[in-house]
Amino acid sequence: MKLTEIPNSLYNSIKLATKPIKSFNESSKKRIPVIVSLTTIPTRIKTLHITIRSLLNQEVLPEKIILWLNTSYESNIPPKLEKLIGSTFEIRFSPHTFSHRKLIHTLENFPDKTVITCDDDLIYHPSSLQLLYNEHLNTPNVVIGNRCRRITYDANNSPLPYLQWPFATETVEGEKLLMPVGAFLVLYPKNALDKRFNDLELINKLSPKSDDLWFKTTALLNNTLSVQAKISAPEPIPIIATQAVSLKSVNNKLDYKRVQWEQITKYFNFKF
Repeated sequence: MKLTEIPNSLYNSIKLATKPIKSFNESSKKRIPVIVSLTTIPTRIKTLHITIRSLLNQEVLPEKIILWLNTSYESNIPPKLEKLIGSTFEIRFSPHTFSHRKLIHTLENFPDKTVITCDDDLIYHPSSLQLLYNEHLNTPNVVIGNRCRRITYDANNSPLPYLQWPFATETVEGEKLLMPVGAFLVLYPKNALDKRFNDLELINKLSPKSDDLWFKTTALLNNTLSVQAKISAPEPIPIIATQAVSLKSVNNKLDYKRVQWEQITKYFNFKF
């Protein structure tokens, strides 16, 4: 987190944390037919209630917000998180610890639903869900990301390092190499992914540290394109002290995203 981001993060975190639960107006607020799904890691479990509150504080509510926790938390849910369980937010449990569970379990349980994934360390602007759902209504059969990187190759047709994959500002019609970045909300329409989306053996073999790449892969296998949202909400606000441990730092430091993408393209014989 940048020093300049700290005041805004503190202000919004405190504002959300002290907001009475009843003021989220769950019983009367308009709902959209999507499920929001996420997971977390142990170092973020104590601040996760801030992210959940930001989702309950949306201008429109989803049908459900599902948090997937490892089974080790079944009798150990932080009180600030547990008190948010209600008509919208629920907690379910998984034997797994990898980040991919934020989508694969929800698709397994709700195969006919549109799903929006989010991260566990951010405060989302109140307009975020409504704007992304509006995009879905205009382009209903594609995966939509509020922020996407364009997977890019060098002159020898080798993928460039991940940090050299540029952020997209628009979508070129029919392009296959846009990869939505999960932190900024990604919408998956029903039946968007190949039936191997939950193949644990393939996940562990090809993309164990990047759910973004795995979901991109299974969309490609199903001939589902990904697009950059045309109108996005303001960027989510990072929550203080949530980045000490993250897959992002591991992937970037080791250029592991590029390594995993090479493994994926070789295994599935992708040609671009």
